[in-house]
Amino acid sequence: MQNCKLSGVKSASKIYRSLPRFDSDRPSAVTIGNFDGVHRGHQAILARVHALAAERGWAPTVMTFEPHPRAYFATRGQRPELIPTQISSLRDKIWSLAHHGIEQVALERFNQRLAEMSAETFIEQLLVRGLNTRWLLVGADFRYGHKRSGDIDLLRKMGAKHGFEVETIADVADENGHRISSSEVRTALAVGDLERAAHLLGHTYHISGHVIHGQKLGRSIGYPTLNLRVPPLCAARSGVYVVRAHGLAAHAIHGVASLGVRPTVSDSSQVLLEVHLLDCSLDAYGKLTRIEFLSYLRDEEKFPDLPTMIAAIDIDAQNARDYFALHGL
Repeated sequence: MQNCKLSGVKSASKIYRSLPRFDSDRPSAVTIGNFDGVHRGHQAILARVHALAAERGWAPTVMTFEPHPRAYFATRGQRPELIPTQISSLRDKIWSLAHHGIEQVALERFNQRLAEMSAETFIEQLLVRGLNTRWLLVGADFRYGHKRSGDIDLLRKMGAKHGFEVETIADVADENGHRISSSEVRTALAVGDLERAAHLLGHTYHISGHVIHGQKLGRSIGYPTLNLRVPPLCAARSGVYVVRAHGLAAHAIHGVASLGVRPTVSDSSQVLLEVHLLDCSLDAYGKLTRIEFLSYLRDEEKFPDLPTMIAAIDIDAQNARDYFALHGL
């Protein structure tokens, strides 16, 4: 057993949950979007914002929304089936934005007030007074304001009035000409296609979170686990995965994980990520870790009894060891 020393990670972006900013009047280079997953298409946008902001000495800024506007309207319309699954938690999204050079995140709560805000008020209150926007990058089909009444023409007109430039960007495609989008990432994760998801994301899929207390069943059957909460309506398919845990030691720790509702041992509908670390014993309660998903092994199952479940976990752990032996990670 390795006795692994704990370490941590943190984000560097400044988060504003209300506008105008309370501590700055610095001009901003801004882009707007939900940025779920911060995939390669998003990364191209962020690179442009960061480069332009660095060139002009402005603050590279993202305005994003919580919850997702589609989730808000689906809930209001009592159509829960239309709520999009979630690729990344808010923590992971903010971390990724910071990693790609974003210094400011305006986290706007999407509620009735915002949904009914006129397009002109959206520009004047949030972009001009809120962030002192001098340059804005959005998609060519970007719509905003009450009933999506605002368009690019209005942005350019208001930009001329208030002193900010507007630049549009086309959809980003991969090497094969396929559009990179959050919807594509969700589709890949829903079927357990981690290779496709990693291609779209530009990195392996991961979930981060603080280790929480569980039922302690794992330790009684020889498979102690680290338990993490996952994003609501997590986009990843429920099942068993080969994983690596980061942030708990000076090196990544090999593991096997179950993502799901634990039907054999619980009647709860809450999705949980349970990670068993291979050949490593540590007390990680309360610590922040990032779990990297490497390979999908099998679907989640409800077993008739504990011995049958333990036998399946034995096979899962061996399959994970075989994976690491083969890939030399």
